[in-house]
Amino acid sequence: MAPQGELPQGQMDSLLSIISSQRERFRSRNQELEAESRSVQVTMQALQSELDSLRADNIKLYEKIKFLQSYPGRAGGSDDTVTVRYSSQYEERLDPFASFSKRERQRRYLSLSPWDKVTLSLGRGILSNKMARTIAFFYTLFLHCLVFLVLYKTAWSESIGRDCSAFCAKKYSDHLHRFHENGDNL
Repeated sequence: MAPQGELPQGQMDSLLSIISSQRERFRSRNQELEAESRSVQVTMQALQSELDSLRADNIKLYEKIKFLQSYPGRAGGSDDTVTVRYSSQYEERLDPFASFSKRERQRRYLSLSPWDKVTLSLGRGILSNKMARTIAFFYTLFLHCLVFLVLYKTAWSESIGRDCSAFCAKKYSDHLHRFHENGDNL
């Protein structure tokens, strides 16, 4: 009898052969799946390049349609969804500065911190709505007036205090000179 946990040699050989055959099956299945994955990626890349070339062709065709419609005496073309769809892409392609500006604006926005993004969106929200602009203007005006009034009151009360202390000091010195001139009535 073998100690507990150990198997006889015959059983270990059979387990080893089972595990190694299972490993070989998994290895071959893995290779098949990798080959299938590569073929799917190649197909996707080919389809993507074909899609890009078809879009470019459609934009060129739309450009030709626009050119032909610009001739005098030709009736305007139909405004179907395909024409509308490619007109925006055509206009974007015509103006490279606008697309560069858009990309640069997007890049700068993504580089902002979350607090800057919140401030920017809040500012855009306030500036885009007339009622919000009006409320923000009067709120700012109110705050400025409040600050100026508080500063004025503080300056006025300190001025009154200085004037009052100066007046009291002068009255005291006048009193001393008038009644206690020689210092004997102290």
